[in-house]
Amino acid sequence: MAKPTIYIVSDSVGETAELVTKAAISQFEDNDADIKRFPYVEDPVHIDEVITLAALNYGMIVYTLVKPEMRNYMNKEAEKHGIACVDLMGPLMDQLLHFYECKPLYEPGLVRKLDESYFKKVEAIEFAVKYDDGRDPRGITRADIVLIGVSRTSKTPLSQYLAHHRYKVANVPIVPEVDPPEELFEVPASKCFGLKIDPDILNHIRKERLITLGLNDQASYATLKRIRYELEYFNNIAGRLGCKVIDVSNKAVEETANIIMDEMNK
Repeated sequence: MAKPTIYIVSDSVGETAELVTKAAISQFEDNDADIKRFPYVEDPVHIDEVITLAALNYGMIVYTLVKPEMRNYMNKEAEKHGIACVDLMGPLMDQLLHFYECKPLYEPGLVRKLDESYFKKVEAIEFAVKYDDGRDPRGITRADIVLIGVSRTSKTPLSQYLAHHRYKVANVPIVPEVDPPEELFEVPASKCFGLKIDPDILNHIRKERLITLGLNDQASYATLKRIRYELEYFNNIAGRLGCKVIDVSNKAVEETANIIMDEMNK
């Protein structure tokens, strides 16, 4: 049997229809299909194009269209050309119409409308990227959260995770040979968090990192002597800042993030 073609048609991006279709296809042993997505279909002319393709390729149409006139046109044309056609949105909306006892808005893409929360998340993610790894110390005073720690203590992934929870995060690497930026000592201790780690665990992490980069894992960067020296310097800086220090040795990023968010919410 030839691989079937399924046309996903939507007046928005079509993600929902494609996901539901793939979920249904997965229930069949021979579940290979050529899925083609047609987003932002808001004119009968676009429907005509899909109908023509589906007729030529003996395809099937799965669609999510919120406007009744577009749904009706799709159904009429599909029936005229003998094309299998499934309306994922219409029957549910018809039931909800009776449930809510009011007329739907019939506006495509409402579920994806950009709201204030979305913009805050995007802004926080961009902030975390811009002020990652101490690139620009000016971000320290503008951040909601400031992370400090020696190399390979998960500062960057933690910054990104917190950014997805709409926190603006700046992280600063602590290196004995480089004085911390002055801005670090200007922020309240309550929004600064130090990340410490067991020397042996960090030793393993750094060796693996060097190997991944194709470098010698015996480099000074990964020796226990160097690591203990860096951690001692980190402890000194954290003490001067008076910030909370979190041991990340055996913690997932999510666990550390939850500790920080709990502190921020107090």
